[in-house]
Amino acid sequence: MYDIDLKESFFPAQSEGEWEPITIPDMLEECAQKWGDVKALRELGYDGSFGREWTYSELLRDAKRLSNSLASRHPQGAKVAVYANNIPEWVIFEYAAAMAGLVLVTVNPSYQVAELKYVLGQSGSEAIYYVEDYRGNPMGDIVRKATEDMPAIKHKIEMTNASAMYDGSDKIHNRIVKHDDAVQIQYTSGTTGFPKGALLHHNGLIKNGKDCLGRLQCEAGDQIVHFMPMFHTTGCAMMVLGGMSVGHTVNIAPIFDPVMLVDVIEREKPRMVFGVPTMLMALIQVVKATGKDLTFVERLCSGGSMVSPELCREVREVFDAPLNIVYGQTEASPVITQTYIDDSFEDLTQTIGQPLQDMDVAILNPSDNSVMPLGEQGEICSRGYNVMHGYNDNPEATAAAIDKDGWLHTGDLGTMDSRGYLKITGRVKEMIIRGGENLFPVEIENAIQEHPDVAEIAVVGVSDPRMGEEVACFMKSGTGNQPDNADMKTFVRERLSPQKTPKYWIWVDDWPLTGSGKIRKFKLAEMFEAGEFN
Repeated sequence: MYDIDLKESFFPAQSEGEWEPITIPDMLEECAQKWGDVKALRELGYDGSFGREWTYSELLRDAKRLSNSLASRHPQGAKVAVYANNIPEWVIFEYAAAMAGLVLVTVNPSYQVAELKYVLGQSGSEAIYYVEDYRGNPMGDIVRKATEDMPAIKHKIEMTNASAMYDGSDKIHNRIVKHDDAVQIQYTSGTTGFPKGALLHHNGLIKNGKDCLGRLQCEAGDQIVHFMPMFHTTGCAMMVLGGMSVGHTVNIAPIFDPVMLVDVIEREKPRMVFGVPTMLMALIQVVKATGKDLTFVERLCSGGSMVSPELCREVREVFDAPLNIVYGQTEASPVITQTYIDDSFEDLTQTIGQPLQDMDVAILNPSDNSVMPLGEQGEICSRGYNVMHGYNDNPEATAAAIDKDGWLHTGDLGTMDSRGYLKITGRVKEMIIRGGENLFPVEIENAIQEHPDVAEIAVVGVSDPRMGEEVACFMKSGTGNQPDNADMKTFVRERLSPQKTPKYWIWVDDWPLTGSGKIRKFKLAEMFEAGEFN
């Protein structure tokens, strides 16, 4: 932990020594020199068995070959889309595209025709690399339909077709890439609206992932079972670029199947497990149902949405390990703050930790951008190497997100204490205004999450003719019991004041989720307004 005594809600960048900006290809070259014979990448099948594998030297070799192929068909700076689930080809392509000086556009494999067409068009992609199907989604057919009237798409190549992928690999290129070159367009999750494409650069992705895993005290030779989606920054940046930069062996799973993954974790005994809260809850339920012993796991890491105190306690109970909390967003490459493995239970359950090294973080007044006093609520903002270049072809959205002083405005409300530890109190746009009073969903969610029958929760504001907005609480049971409204009101009134008590209590079996596993709160509000929960 950085030993610091702040006087206002501004955490200046803390350095842990000199660091040189780096590119993705340079990082892989260094890894191959350090750990050439160490397993870098292993393929997990749908049944949890191992398939192909690559050492760091072999991964560098294949990435270079594919880089030659890509350079033979795409000019430097071209944007190329990847529409696939977690397969080794995705990882190799990520490195190869960076070596060839291309901008990789990541696409959610669940996308349908209109969604795919939007991303391809908005990004300005000239090619799409895809798999034929995934979980019943006919992705090849979707590609062909979406691109039939898109002449800008010059290449459509199936990623597991090695002869097509590596065609031109004998044409060696000597392209030079720089650490601040744009290297990926990652589309935001769309929890509050239509996705925007964040332009991310080499050094931001590598350094952020490496620093995040450094705070977890990861070591060369550690194994990770990788089931986070590759189209998201956590999957392709933190776990692949960050993980490999510290010498990890990445066991990549093609699907999130909690039963299969618990078996793999039991067999391979990784020191760390990463997952968004919905994924960790699913793993915990399998462990409890099967009685498997996974207490060899030394720590877990989660973020991406609210991490409740109850989930922290469940992790302690099942894994006998601390849950390390990360907070960030795609636009920040992605991690901004993180707890430490030896933090107190109070800090692990009530805060989102201290900022990572080499970035400024502040709580700013949304009305005038002034720094807030300690403990007072404002908008969480970040500034430094990690911030995106901007939103692709969207200067208005870029100007709204990154101000003239370089601050990235996250849209999250929070507070900071004198140690630089942050708490999230809500979202600027998710704030519920009920009868003129500002209510913050996270506060209400944390209180209700303490109920023993509530496994997951989402609180949103819904329109009301008299109060302007009312509080709607959506819940998923972890026990099968669904207490009635009166019981839930009694429970929450013991913890919160009357105006914060939800008017509507709705039990759900499934959530509308983004591809990265976040609950789409705006979609819940839309469904409520449409009468789907009557």
